[in-house]
Amino acid sequence: MPKARPLVIVTRRLPERVETRMRELFDARLNLEDRPMSREELAAALKEADVFVPTVTDKIDAALLAGAGERLKLIANFGNGTDNIDVTAANARGITVTNTPGVLTEDTADMTMALILAVARRIAEGARVVPDGEWAGWSPTWMLGRRITGKRLGIVGMGRIGQALARRARAFGLSIHYHNRRRVSQQIEESLEATYWDSLDQMLARMDIVSVNCPHTPATYHLLSARRLKLLRPEAIVVNTARGEIIDENAMARMLEAGEISGAGLDVFEHEPAVNPRLVKLARSGRVVLLPHMGSATIEGRVDMGDKVIVNIKTFLDGHRPPDRVLPSML
Repeated sequence: MPKARPLVIVTRRLPERVETRMRELFDARLNLEDRPMSREELAAALKEADVFVPTVTDKIDAALLAGAGERLKLIANFGNGTDNIDVTAANARGITVTNTPGVLTEDTADMTMALILAVARRIAEGARVVPDGEWAGWSPTWMLGRRITGKRLGIVGMGRIGQALARRARAFGLSIHYHNRRRVSQQIEESLEATYWDSLDQMLARMDIVSVNCPHTPATYHLLSARRLKLLRPEAIVVNTARGEIIDENAMARMLEAGEISGAGLDVFEHEPAVNPRLVKLARSGRVVLLPHMGSATIEGRVDMGDKVIVNIKTFLDGHRPPDRVLPSML
């Protein structure tokens, strides 16, 4: 009698190629409606599954994990960040957690650079003017943005994405500065011509553009607090393609309204999918560019993420350590 295949429950629609491969390898229960699961549905799935595949929008906390079934041994997150999962609680219950690092680096760095350009050069505002019939013709003093060549870019978090952003920014003539939990190697610093700041406060006070590229952890919650945002120059712009919780959104909105910082480009939000209405109002005025968490949204990236999820599941079920295991000490 053939051995029963493991039940793999997936919380959202994935690229067709990924879903088809999952059905070939596992007893995969797919979410064809692509409707976010309620907390009750997540709890029921955790009771049944051998392997659970959540996404960034599924909050798997200690209370949900306490009710997980004995069969559940692997949570294979479809995403790089695992702040949506209580990894410590999972580890305590003998549940392995994996993620999908590395595959979204270039896509996210592309979008970060796009937001820098969009805010500095008022691209989103300009793109609305023509279809709205508001363009009366060229004028030497109309729609003036700011040149980015020669400006200082401060990168908060010099991991894979931060370094990929630095490579792009150098090509645009930006001066690279960074703050990181650990200083990168001399070889990387030299290749990027990057200046390291051990004091985030000192770096922020000197930058023209600040890009947030660090993970969200308890230590980075509101890392850009009201106090730190006050250190920024009035001409500075802030870009965030990491996690919304890293910035005190209300404080940033107040400063944008008061003209204490020049602008912001945001792909992530503190309480998404809800967006601070003050930021929405600022976006309508052209001071802020808001995107719907699409920094990693490429076909190639999503397929690569799915392939990593499958490799992690297959490796784990074959009795080996999955290549992208996440441990509490890594957070």
